[in-house]
Amino acid sequence: MKTAAVVGVVVGSVLLQVLLAQFAIGGRLSFDLVLVGVVFVALQSGPVAGMLAGTIGGVMLDLMSGGLVGVGGLLKTIVGFAAGLMGTRLVVAKPYARALIVGAATLLHSFLSLGLQAAIDKWSGIAWAAMLGETAINVIAAYLAFLAIEALPGTMSRGRTRQRSAWGRRQW
Repeated sequence: MKTAAVVGVVVGSVLLQVLLAQFAIGGRLSFDLVLVGVVFVALQSGPVAGMLAGTIGGVMLDLMSGGLVGVGGLLKTIVGFAAGLMGTRLVVAKPYARALIVGAATLLHSFLSLGLQAAIDKWSGIAWAAMLGETAINVIAAYLAFLAIEALPGTMSRGRTRQRSAWGRRQW
């Protein structure tokens, strides 16, 4: 995956995150589509591209949220690297396997965030329902995205064969 494609996926996921965040029901639903984009890039291109995507996506979200800049970039960089390593070590060709890696990455991101927050400020405890809810939403979003990406080339090739005339097709 080229650098421009990595940046495009990350910027697209950041924009989608910002657009869909306003529809979260009173802040009760939480999701991290940027993390899904980072894991997608990491699984497609490896750990280095995952680190690049994590850094760009995390810093962009930090700048937009108005909080401490760099924490999200650091966490997403670590998660992107770990997901890239898992993608190179394991065979993850099916959409459900990739979605499970997104679930593991979401849990890793949550635990790293809690640990870093405890080291910087104070321990606030673990909100299990919120963490598992975010993981479930991220897994569903990733599964749908991976299904769509997998189906897209087949759809395009079927469309090209339909556009040919009957005289242009080879009939052996």
